[in-house]
Amino acid sequence: MYFGAVIRGDTSHYDAVANSAASGVLSAGLNSGVPCIFGVLTCDDMEQALNRAGGKSGNKGAEATLTAIEMASLFEHHLKF
Repeated sequence: MYFGAVIRGDTSHYDAVANSAASGVLSAGLNSGVPCIFGVLTCDDMEQALNRAGGKSGNKGAEATLTAIEMASLFEHHLKF
């Protein structure tokens, strides 16, 4: 599970950082064969980040964690067949 936040600033590296984070998590999952959860918030500002981390927009970290638990359960179930 990968958690974090990338908040757009005054420089142009926001897209590079966000894309590199997503690409790295994808590569980790593909190379290891282990499902990976991308829980990195990509936000325009701190208010949006706080809203997504338990504020008005829910808790995306908790949602990602529940997704990981569901994936682990499905993975375990699939291996039994």
